[in-house]
Amino acid sequence: MSVLKKDFLPEQLQNDLAENGVSGTVAVQADQSEDETLFLLDLAMRHGFILGVVGWVDLRGPRLRERLRFFSRFPKLRGFRHVVQAEADDFLLRQDFQRGIGELRPFGFTYDILIYARQLPAAAELVACFPEQRFVIDHIAKPDIRGRELLSWERGIRRVAAHANVHCKLSGMITEADWSNWSAADLKPYLDVTMDAFGADRLMFGSDWPVCLLAGSYRRGKEVVAEYMAAFPDATQQKIFGENATHFYGLAA
Repeated sequence: MSVLKKDFLPEQLQNDLAENGVSGTVAVQADQSEDETLFLLDLAMRHGFILGVVGWVDLRGPRLRERLRFFSRFPKLRGFRHVVQAEADDFLLRQDFQRGIGELRPFGFTYDILIYARQLPAAAELVACFPEQRFVIDHIAKPDIRGRELLSWERGIRRVAAHANVHCKLSGMITEADWSNWSAADLKPYLDVTMDAFGADRLMFGSDWPVCLLAGSYRRGKEVVAEYMAAFPDATQQKIFGENATHFYGLAA
């Protein structure tokens, strides 16, 4: 993990974006704190290519509505996330958490679901309870690509994808594979399932930068998705590489 033990700031990312033909990005939380959310919003204010921020707020807190009202003043704050992968498998189903999810839609906020594959059944129950709330599964729910585990993840991801209010990010896959010995062929079965389950209108590319650096560069992470998508029409590729994310998060052009 030593490659990640330093600061990663917009100045470093800007070069990767330019070199890979990416005009804008969404910054997504890593820390469970409002301080980090405000830090990301400050970066977005100073760097025009940061088109949106997915921050953190205490969805279980007694002052949630007040905090959502506060964050609604920031045009680039588009949604929230919690690192649920670090929580118990039933976390998404807890009453206080679901009460918080129920407060997001009136403010127009999205919710990013960051989980491991084993938590997909709980995710399916969650999204079924809130059919009008916009959700996105991060990192295709982190299947065990290194261990070539496919079937149980496929059952779970298809169950979640059956709900039209759920999108999915084609991201984080190379870090679930063998970091030093992965290939595009390792990812293809997971891309096949995700594409079939969600379709062209509910998938979006995500870089997972800088975490992707554990297993490859920004360029390689994008290339592996681009190479897979090359078999699809240009219109589909445009959706995956920008249009769907713009629509889902409500990003300004």
